[in-house]
Amino acid sequence: MEPRRLPSASICCAIGWLGLLLALGLFGRWLAPYDHTAIDLLDRLAPPVGFGGSFAHPLGTDELGRDLLSRLLVSIQMSVLIACGATLLGAILGTLLGFLAAHVKGAVEQAILALVDFQATMPFLILALAILAFIGNSLVIFMGLLALHGWERYARIARGLALSANTQGYAGAVWQLGASPARIYLVHILPNVMATLIVSMTIAFPEIVLVESGLSFLGLGVQPPATSLGSMVGNGRDYLATAPWILIIPAATISLMALSVSLVGDWLRDRFERTGLR
Repeated sequence: MEPRRLPSASICCAIGWLGLLLALGLFGRWLAPYDHTAIDLLDRLAPPVGFGGSFAHPLGTDELGRDLLSRLLVSIQMSVLIACGATLLGAILGTLLGFLAAHVKGAVEQAILALVDFQATMPFLILALAILAFIGNSLVIFMGLLALHGWERYARIARGLALSANTQGYAGAVWQLGASPARIYLVHILPNVMATLIVSMTIAFPEIVLVESGLSFLGLGVQPPATSLGSMVGNGRDYLATAPWILIIPAATISLMALSVSLVGDWLRDRFERTGLR
């Protein structure tokens, strides 16, 4: 029997960082020492502790005197909520369409595959700009829009794995017993392809984080008074020379979040390959 391999130090750090971000995503708003919208113009652009700042604002303040620690905690909560929600919605949409394409042949399958090809070739930023320009923006619309990013990846994977599963003995036996298509795909086929879909979600998650950050940086994402990591970076771009901490702190958080998810995704893929899960 192959000895059990423990995660490396980098994977442990990545898992710990993601656990911290998840905890902050759940309780960040209540851990914030100040209201993230509170303005104090007399204490604007205060530096972090260690660079001449005070412990009243450990990470400093922004151009309006708002506490950066409070804004960072609330922004992490918002960004994690959006990224998790959009990743989950995209995975559900893509998987269901992939299963539908595998089950229903003919025009339905060809239409789904055409949508997949269109989504794969269409620059997502152009699609996002067009949708936001025509129907406006809100948190629900924005999250649903981000869910469209990468759904075709799940559809391709789910369709291919479902077609493969349909040729195997267990799926054929369930068909012979008269089970409904929904039961066959959701109860019997889905658990057997879940490992691959989970790895795909860990790949899509950092992409969605970066897309959300980019759109919020451009002012097309989360709208004030709400805040996200991307909008914090956007607010700090005009003060990079005079108050670089306004931009560097949320940008570093985004980078570490994306890197940690990618490391954990690679580790999960390796483990699934060694154990034979698909």
